[in-house]
Formats: sequence, structure tokens, C-alpha cells
Amino acid sequence: MELTLSISIIVITCIISFTSFNNERRMGDLSMWPYLVREKNQYYRFITSGLVHADFMHLGFNMFTLYFFGSFIEYAFGQIFQSKIYYLLFYVLALVLSDIPTYLKHKNNPHYQTIGASGAVSAVVFAAILFNPWAKIYVFVIPMPAIVYGVVYLGYTIYMSRREGTGINHDAHLWGAVFGLLFPLIFKPEIGKLFLYQLLNHF
Repeated sequence: MELTLSISIIVITCIISFTSFNNERRMGDLSMWPYLVREKNQYYRFITSGLVHADFMHLGFNMFTLYFFGSFIEYAFGQIFQSKIYYLLFYVLALVLSDIPTYLKHKNNPHYQTIGASGAVSAVVFAAILFNPWAKIYVFVIPMPAIVYGVVYLGYTIYMSRREGTGINHDAHLWGAVFGLLFPLIFKPEIGKLFLYQLLNHF
């Protein structure tokens, strides 16, 4: 198996997450804690929060998703930009930018914390949808086109982000998805034309 950037990210994330399970102190040290970011300038939390997860299910879902979609986006970025460094930049920026709305929303709340790479993983998924909107995705063994999954996912995320107390940072999912669509278009606007062509000429 080739040691791609995606595989490297998965390995690092799994190691840090495994060693942080049932370790509240380490979770607290690495989590996105907006109040401490504001009070103590702990900006590293924008990145380290994406390296820890609540449990095996949380970690497994994110890393399996990253495994299947990440390799495709890493290859696509390598072909388009002639350098895989754009993929690494894309992933790190997705971690940071997807958490900025959460920071602004909860920076005065000393009790709010969140963890997980969901924002960056969401960015990877939606970048893949941009490149291949009619790719088949299996959701709970039910096949559906990627573009349909994207619309349903965004609708669900917007709805859930307006509810409090779910324990899941849906805002990061939403803004990660938006970033995943915008990043490739900023560097290569013609990708938008390819997306529209595929969208309108599928049938």
C-alpha cells in the first residue's frame, strides 16, 4: 500500500485518538475549546481538535470516509495542481476554517468543547462531489448519487445546526462542506464548468 498523504493523516489521527480515549486531560488539552482560544490564545486547538475523537465509532466513521474519498481528491489535486501539497493545505485549512464559526459562536462559553475531524472530512467529501457529482455513494447500504447525498446532507446539517444540545458540531460539517466546494473553484474556476456539464449531461 502506497503511503499517501491521506493514509499518513489517517495513521496519525488514529494513533493520537487511540491514545486519547478515556484520557480526559488529553482530550481537554487537544479539543477545540473556544473560550481558551480567546482567553489564552491557544490557536493550535483549531488543528489538534481534528486529531482526537470521542470513541471508536466516531473515529471509524471519519477515517473510513477519509480513506475512500481522500485518495480520490489527493490524486485529483495532484493532477490538476501538479503538486500534492495542495491536498495537505486543503485538509489543514478545512480543519481550521470549519471551526471558525464554532469559535465565534462559543468563545464566551467556558463549558463548550468539541473534537473530531468531521469538518475536514466533510470538505473532502464535497470536493469529491464537485469533481464527480453522479458517483454512486452507499449510505447504510442504500446506493444514491453523490449530488443527491450532498443535498440531503446539507439540508440535515443546516437543520441540526440550529438545535442546541446535540453534542455534535454540525456547524463544522456545514462549513467544511462549503469550503470543500469553494477551494478547488478558487484555484481552478473551470472545474465549475466541468461540474455543470456533468450535472446536466448525465441522462
